[in-house]
Amino acid sequence: DSMADSIETLVTHKIVDEGEIVTLSCRYKTSALTNINLHWYKQHPKSKPEILLIILQSGTLTSDKPARMDAKIRKDEVDLIISSAAVSDSALYYCALAPTVTGNPAALYKNLHTYFFYLKLPTEGDSGLVFGMFALHL
Repeated sequence: DSMADSIETLVTHKIVDEGEIVTLSCRYKTSALTNINLHWYKQHPKSKPEILLIILQSGTLTSDKPARMDAKIRKDEVDLIISSAAVSDSALYYCALAPTVTGNPAALYKNLHTYFFYLKLPTEGDSGLVFGMFALHL
């Protein structure tokens, strides 16, 4: 269905040097007439994913921004921007598309678990920080 909602990463991984500005981008498509939520998550190896921020289609952030992180939304793409990349930023990142819903975020988290179970962090290179990416359509 060409009208179906979808989201995809523009790259699957990046290797950057410490201190660089990193932009991770996802392209999304939605037939929703109402606003949608775009989520960014981060997961370290052997750890649960953590939500970084949620941005609405209008460009409004619905949560506090983590240090050194920001999000921008364009017509059909959403970016996560990390300024001055640090070793602690080396992780697997997820962009997710979800309709605007009210209720307990824990329910959303539970739905994501199946997807996260099958994902693995890309192998780290000899130097640089690794940013793996995966897109989820909720």
